[in-house]
Amino acid sequence: ATATGHGEEVIRIAGCHLVVELMRHGRTPQQACEEAVQRIIKLTKLRNKNLKDIQVGFIALNKKGQSGSYCVQGGFNYAVHDGSGNRLIDAPFYLKS
Repeated sequence: ATATGHGEEVIRIAGCHLVVELMRHGRTPQQACEEAVQRIIKLTKLRNKNLKDIQVGFIALNKKGQSGSYCVQGGFNYAVHDGSGNRLIDAPFYLKS
């Protein structure tokens, strides 16, 4: 797992470690990334901060070769190379305008 964006937000939840642990407990990479972002959103709201002021995205890959991603705001993408070739994937995101 890896993260990009506002590092302080990722550190607050030990983000990459969290994503890996969630996958170890059976979540798909997509589910793990979404849960990590949801924790950041919850903490941001508890701190009375505006979600539009932060951007964090996670990417994860498991042993089966499955990948997933999720971010706070749109505009985050990542590349995948597998048996079907190369492709650029727009990560799903939480804030919809």
